[in-house]
Amino acid sequence: MNRDKITLKPTVVFARWVSWIGHPLVFITLSAGIIIGLRLANRAGLALLLTLLATVILPMGLLLFRGFQSGRWSDPDVSIRAERVRFYPWAISISVGAVIVLLLSHVPAFALRGATMTVLLLIIAALINFRIKLSLHALFAFYSAIILFVVNPIAGAVAFALAVLVFWSRLYLKRHDLSETLVGTLLGLVGGLVTAW
Repeated sequence: MNRDKITLKPTVVFARWVSWIGHPLVFITLSAGIIIGLRLANRAGLALLLTLLATVILPMGLLLFRGFQSGRWSDPDVSIRAERVRFYPWAISISVGAVIVLLLSHVPAFALRGATMTVLLLIIAALINFRIKLSLHALFAFYSAIILFVVNPIAGAVAFALAVLVFWSRLYLKRHDLSETLVGTLLGLVGGLVTAW
């Protein structure tokens, strides 16, 4: 029994690290930074990245942090389906605000497409939440991986490998069952394909 615990402990730690790196906010921030760095010149890229930080990443981070600290949800992943009913309207509102700012800022089409698709994915996830709690980790990991692959196949391949690990970690940590993780994955793949092409 003790031997099993010693054997499993590194796996649990690894799964938690993968899950943390695969958190939608972390995965999307890293992916956006890579995409912007590869597609835009320094000044334009920096302006777009700062705009995304101010309109999406920081507000979403504050939403998750304050929601967790206040007890509105039990963890920063908003793992309980009933709690997501209160999370999605805020997340969608933040994302819509970001799309409006990006539209008014005349950003490149690929950035506006990505932000708009993010809103649509959140709306679909909110509707699906009435039946199941799909994996947002898997959704945004595979969504980002598809887009990264189109921009840079090497970065995309690394992102796909990480997305597969995220899929595994969510199952291993029992945060989702197979159907919830598959639905998130399929939605992310479709969203990524539509955005990229």
